[in-house]
Amino acid sequence: MSRLVVTLIVVLVIVVGGLFLLAGSAQEKPPVRVEKAVPLANLSN
Repeated sequence: MSRLVVTLIVVLVIVVGGLFLLAGSAQEKPPVRVEKAVPLANLSN
């Protein structure tokens, strides 16, 4: 095989491996409930 073909295959393997690595590391976090004090003046409208 030519050097160009080998280089392209190596680059392709690295890119696909990186995509799988990034896809596997993405984890969803559960939503966090945040409570805020609301002034009563805002509730009367």
